[in-house]
Amino acid sequence: MFEAAELGRKISREEFDAMAPALRTELLDLQQRLREADFPVVILFAGVDGAGKNETVNLLNEWMDPRWIVTRAYGDPSDEESERPEYWRFWRDLPPKGKIGLFLSSWYHHPLVDHAYGRITTAELDEQLERVEAFEKTLADEGALIIKFWMHLSEKGQKKRLKTLEKDPFNSWQVTEADWRHWEMYPKFIAAAERIIMHTSRGNAPWQIVEGADTRYRSAVVLNAVKDAITTHMEARETAKSVAAQNKAKNKAKKSDKSAALASQPSILSALDMTQSLTKEQYTQELQEQRARLAKLYRKAKDKGVSTVLVFEGSDAAGKGGAIRRLTASLNARDYQVIPVAAPTEEERAQHYLWRFWRYMARAGRVTVFDRSWYGRVLVERVEGFCSEEAWRRAYHEICDFEEQMVAHGIVLCKFWLHITEAEQLLRFNTRSEIEYKKWKLTDEDWRNREKWGEYEHAVNEMVERTSTSNAPWTLIEANSKLFARVKVVRTVADALEAALSKGKKKA
Repeated sequence: MFEAAELGRKISREEFDAMAPALRTELLDLQQRLREADFPVVILFAGVDGAGKNETVNLLNEWMDPRWIVTRAYGDPSDEESERPEYWRFWRDLPPKGKIGLFLSSWYHHPLVDHAYGRITTAELDEQLERVEAFEKTLADEGALIIKFWMHLSEKGQKKRLKTLEKDPFNSWQVTEADWRHWEMYPKFIAAAERIIMHTSRGNAPWQIVEGADTRYRSAVVLNAVKDAITTHMEARETAKSVAAQNKAKNKAKKSDKSAALASQPSILSALDMTQSLTKEQYTQELQEQRARLAKLYRKAKDKGVSTVLVFEGSDAAGKGGAIRRLTASLNARDYQVIPVAAPTEEERAQHYLWRFWRYMARAGRVTVFDRSWYGRVLVERVEGFCSEEAWRRAYHEICDFEEQMVAHGIVLCKFWLHITEAEQLLRFNTRSEIEYKKWKLTDEDWRNREKWGEYEHAVNEMVERTSTSNAPWTLIEANSKLFARVKVVRTVADALEAALSKGKKKA
């Protein structure tokens, strides 16, 4: 695989100096155009120690405008990072649309090193590479341009490079004992590298192997590859937007009378027993018992470093806020955060739609409550046409993957859909309009959403069908009775914590 990157190719100083001014101008011009684009650029550098990764990143920052470049390098996870799912720190650092992100020692570093050292088996390496592929596909499907460079040196060339750096008073600090140890393990690292490249070089995120022995040759290859990739991606995005606009117009014409047709179709919600209720006395007693139980379990979870994520979705006026308030009354205010999710801000629109939810992943032992969530992609964005059909359909897999990472990390995840009937919603809307301190809750959008009741119910049915997994099941709440709904929510969270704690100590 690496023979073609060991040919000793070079570019003379004269050749490089002749091409440099025009290339640098093109890159700067391209970067200014990129600032108005609807996608970010993610550039990864991996490969052999001493092959010029750091120098190339420095050159890109020097030749282009560093104000529009995000540069990140990763070591071992800090305590803060270890208390969250592994990919939290990578999601946190993604560049927004219009910017370039340069990543060193990224999501490929630990799989490579761990396999070379024998800390993980080949099967475990492949499993980690599947996670990498899913991550990159999620970014690429949303429009990100991913460019990956594997900087290579032969075994002899790496030894020569490390010795040269050691003799340089300005760069000797770059060579560590670990670098020499890795050189001694060169065959093992190359074997791991070959497997990584074969498994993760895909059409949406291909690897480019770069011969790193000659500085000028290496620089020219990378700089030209970046220029060509961004240019090609810009052109492809423009074409895609034109096609998407045409498809949107066609789909809009097909949606007439769709809500009425869907309203007559049975769904998982129509099968719920909406007559379930509690008397005031039953409610007071059961809520008190479940709150006490939850308070005890949550403190145990905190002591063991078990985090909890609660997702609340439901029809307008279904009682999500009331259920959340009764639940958080059992918790210490220092340990939970309620995230009200509305339309994305300008900062959030510049990122992948999951980015704003990743950033709220709390440290070990905390509770995070989402009042509406990432499911907006397959609910309101789907029904209102805020994203393409292709986007909301692939979101099912992206969401399941996101939740799988949470659960695999040891997070207790509970997802609630609070359901009320159409008649009950109308009653609550009218009540809200008559009570001064509740009027603010009722908006024109709430009334418009009622007109699409059938479409929303169909979307919920498919959402539950596609995303209710054994690790992250949906709990459907019969919420015509607010008292019944609140008790069921608190009991469900307590049950989930009890089940998690009974399995023994969780990953922090």
